[in-house]
Amino acid sequence: MTEAAAAEGRKAEGGSGLLPGMLDGLRVIETADERGEYCGLILAGLGAEVIKLELPQGSPTRAIGPFIDDRPGPDRSLHFLAMNRGKRSAVIEDGEAMRALLASADIHLDATGGAALARFGLDAAAARALNPRLITARITPFGDTGPWRDFKGSDLVHLALGGIMMNCGYDAAPDGYDLPPIAPQLWHAYMIAGEQLAVGIAAALIRRLKDGAGQDVSVAIHEAVAKNTELDLMSWVMRRAPLHRQTARHAVETPNRTPNIANTKDGRWVMSWGVSARDKAKLVPFLKRWDMAADLEPPPADADLSARNVPGSTDADEAANHVQDVVQRFVRAFRYEAVPWRAAQEAGLLWAPVRKPHENAEDPHWLARGTFADLDHPELGRTLRYPVSKWCASATAWQAGNAAPRLDEYGPALRAALRAGGTPPAATSAQATPARRSPATVRAPLAERADVVSARGRPMPLGGVRIFDFSWFLASAGGTRFLASLGAEAIKVEWKENPDTRLAAMAPVGGRAARDAATGPLKGVTDPDMGGQFNHKNAGKRGLSLNIRHPKGLAIAKDLIRLSDVVAEGFSPGVLERLGLGWDVLRAIRPDIIYVQQSGMGSAGHYGRFRTVGPVAASFAGTTDMSGLPEPAMPAGWGYSYLDWAGAHGFALAILGALHHRERTGEGQWIDSSQCEAGIYQTAIPVLDWSANGRPWSRIGNRSPYKPAAPHGAYRCRGTDRWLAIACFDEAEWRALLGVMDCTALADDPRFATLADRLRHQDALDRAVTAWTLDQDAGAAMLRLQAAGVPAGLCQTAEDRIDHDPQLAALDWMTEVTGSRIGRWPVPEFPVRLERTPAHAGGPIDRGAPCYGEDNMSILTGLLGFSEADVHRLAEDGVL
Repeated sequence: MTEAAAAEGRKAEGGSGLLPGMLDGLRVIETADERGEYCGLILAGLGAEVIKLELPQGSPTRAIGPFIDDRPGPDRSLHFLAMNRGKRSAVIEDGEAMRALLASADIHLDATGGAALARFGLDAAAARALNPRLITARITPFGDTGPWRDFKGSDLVHLALGGIMMNCGYDAAPDGYDLPPIAPQLWHAYMIAGEQLAVGIAAALIRRLKDGAGQDVSVAIHEAVAKNTELDLMSWVMRRAPLHRQTARHAVETPNRTPNIANTKDGRWVMSWGVSARDKAKLVPFLKRWDMAADLEPPPADADLSARNVPGSTDADEAANHVQDVVQRFVRAFRYEAVPWRAAQEAGLLWAPVRKPHENAEDPHWLARGTFADLDHPELGRTLRYPVSKWCASATAWQAGNAAPRLDEYGPALRAALRAGGTPPAATSAQATPARRSPATVRAPLAERADVVSARGRPMPLGGVRIFDFSWFLASAGGTRFLASLGAEAIKVEWKENPDTRLAAMAPVGGRAARDAATGPLKGVTDPDMGGQFNHKNAGKRGLSLNIRHPKGLAIAKDLIRLSDVVAEGFSPGVLERLGLGWDVLRAIRPDIIYVQQSGMGSAGHYGRFRTVGPVAASFAGTTDMSGLPEPAMPAGWGYSYLDWAGAHGFALAILGALHHRERTGEGQWIDSSQCEAGIYQTAIPVLDWSANGRPWSRIGNRSPYKPAAPHGAYRCRGTDRWLAIACFDEAEWRALLGVMDCTALADDPRFATLADRLRHQDALDRAVTAWTLDQDAGAAMLRLQAAGVPAGLCQTAEDRIDHDPQLAALDWMTEVTGSRIGRWPVPEFPVRLERTPAHAGGPIDRGAPCYGEDNMSILTGLLGFSEADVHRLAEDGVL
């Protein structure tokens, strides 16, 4: 990004309002608790006016901790402040007023299961009848149909049933797992669903620009979370191979004993990832600077230094473990602040400090990018610091907004306007630029393009959008995969010298027939066109092999960009520019082009050249430290690249937001997004706790101190590594649990008489619950508890979700797609349901992921008018 554009974007993100939000001028009516507030926060950050409707007693999330000075109060909840920044609060008790408000809205965001509308005799369909342009966006625990639709959920229960917990935790003891799986903190089930729903809402808004009609858009938290893990799903789908959790690193098929985080001499942690020949070639000289390379030697001259692996896709042997052991010795020689991780990054190594969330709030890199902003709190007489931005951009900006509103702060003005027969116009952060288009250099507006109908026989919301797609790895490729599922034509560009990561969760020898007959793990093929994980993250795309280092290849790229709406890439900052396709070149080719890049740390700022993969980004963002048992236990981290998914959601949302902005203004833009910022944005609560109370984050294991519940944890059940999550938030749920347990002794125990008592005696309570669960089948116990009204969920593996979960099956959570070589396999469908324009995992071409260069001929002949002979010559010349 040019310095001028970066500076302008950073100023706007800091709250000056120089640039508009992507959703500027739209109105959202929010009726939501902790399940939906995060989605509303995203919409507010993108510039929409979000009016939060509260009951007279206030939202229940005002009672969720932590609190300013640890004193509860409706305006003192740091949870509420974090999730409701930039919104307006109003109390509406009159049905006519509610109808008038819905008639003025663009989006109704609901997480009450329809209860908020039912108070006024309405439902989502009735709301859309009042306002045909209205998008009703709904978050439900388990969906609208299926045998579990009435189950009670919680963050813990969803993370258990969705499979995340079985990927996260600590290394097993020699005789098996001695600690339960760990639910990463805080509120991630709702953040995952909120991010996905925001993408669905943005797609529905783009469709509305075409036909003027709203629609129902919904996400089930259970389905959203179940699709958010990484290699475990496709490893089971393709090869029937289970994965096993490890401490602060990916769950793998064959666990090892050496974590990727190393302890410093003062008790902090540093992440070091990568022990391939490529990594070792850089590591050994680096360690030799300090004379601490031990017996490590550089790889032999004939070693393959080009190979890149998906984290967790290869098992570590003893030689690799020894490399990590040597690295751990090195890190132990330093205090945390003195570890030379910057020098390691400069040497090309994937190292990062395992930061606590607040440490990013003081980092000059993130402050320069506008990732954080200080918001005024007059009631405190000071400011508090918030994470407010996921990316920088040249034409739009994240809106920091004001601090969260007091109860009914906007109510008097809103009710007065409604009584007067109208509503105030939606607030805007900046004047939108008038639409301007030049037919010679830009494509027609989306509203003028023909519908694209999916294999479901329905129009797709992004039909007619074309993406020239340089994405790779999940963090960017997953984002464009979502957009392909929504109808965009994604042309995936690769070159054989630097292809995407194709070798993970491979198809089995013997294909689908062998998998259908399998009773144990199968051997995988080595054909790079038959990777199950690649098929998952690139389904529905077309494949182009193009050497843009060749002048003819660069010319072809420019010609295709001229016909595209979006250029998407996931390289390290500066790579595409050095190849001749920087921002200035792209907008000269097409003035309204949208260029979205995603890197680990972002391009603008001080860390632009630093490299990350999911585990490294999580360590830097603070999310690794947030998962695990209380200190002095080491962090458990995430057992997969969670920030790859968070990055993919943000990548897709950035593209959709930029498309929406362009359709209204004619203006393209450059967006500089980062994986780390996707994670930092989710750390608002601990950052606020530090800013308000001076308290660094401290891990809480599987307990729930902020929305008090006891018991609240994962309890061992009958069988090998079987666990049941149970959460009791009130006396009714506690009594129901006792009834299922048939345990009068606990009912009479004074230590457990009230919730406050149970919270004081949680260790004893956990032992008592475990004494019961040890003899229970986890699945059967879950059903009995849910029938009694107790939030409970089996900690599900990939096998449980794919083969045995009746709710996911009822939701049709997988879609079969056919790849030219890999064959027909199920992949997770886009988790958000758009009623009128549903997604399809096979994209507009109804296919699995492309083989390498599979569509060279059709793309070049169909879009650029090359003859077949021309294409063959280009291949002979090393262009294709």
